[in-house]
Amino acid sequence: MSGQPRKNVIISGGTDGMGRATALAQLARGHRVTVIGSSEAKGRALLEHADDPGLHFVRADLSSLDEVERVVAEIAGRYESVDALGLFANRLSPRRRETQDGLESTFALYYLSRYLLGHRLRPLLDASPAPVIVNVSGTGATAGRIVWEDPQLVKRYGQVRAQLQAGRANDLLGVAFARQDAGRARYVLYHPGFTRSGTDGHPNPVVRRVLRVLARFFARPVADAVRPIDGWINEPPTEPLTAVDRGKPVPPTLRTLDPGDADRLAAYTEDLLHGLGRVGRAAGTA
Repeated sequence: MSGQPRKNVIISGGTDGMGRATALAQLARGHRVTVIGSSEAKGRALLEHADDPGLHFVRADLSSLDEVERVVAEIAGRYESVDALGLFANRLSPRRRETQDGLESTFALYYLSRYLLGHRLRPLLDASPAPVIVNVSGTGATAGRIVWEDPQLVKRYGQVRAQLQAGRANDLLGVAFARQDAGRARYVLYHPGFTRSGTDGHPNPVVRRVLRVLARFFARPVADAVRPIDGWINEPPTEPLTAVDRGKPVPPTLRTLDPGDADRLAAYTEDLLHGLGRVGRAAGTA
């Protein structure tokens, strides 16, 4: 590690693709890494491949609020501080599914788990000298919107619509998080573009085959896509918010980064959690 202090790195969605590659890159630097994933088999395979005592795997379905809270408690029991939080977890759902909390599953996993992990782990992040959150989503894209009149997509669900809404929600999550006066963590919104990652995740076998062919000819190698993430984890940006779309800075004036919408979404999210009896308790609090 060339004298570099050993960091504690948390990665959600870390058993596949870019999350997995990021975990292995951080282990290679000598850091301690906790990977969160829904598949016990993939978690075991990663542990065997890495063969590194610095790697810890936590099996959890992050679309469940109970599971997110359990993960936060486990991390708080393991570490006194968190230096980096990488947010990768996502899953396609062709049909609308509700979680045990009554939430639309894409919203719950792709957006709400990231909201909760960032906010619940904030005390541990603040205990680090230079903490960073890297949210890998679709920043820079302008397609899709928050369906304010029906955020849980009860009336009109579509897989693409759900993914785009959650992507825009993550844009606003970064804006709101970075605008809070308290807290040390820098926030990075990162859109890597089409990568050779996650092409096996689509439930339709025909679509999977098409994605594999497209990835072979047009997608970026995973190693190239995660290189900026490795850089941000090891040398966090100085600005509260950094947004990058396929290597290019995203201007803060882009309409998908509107501060008013960020405040509106934050208020909706807190009301939603309060209605579900989830008054926030951050890691490390009594």
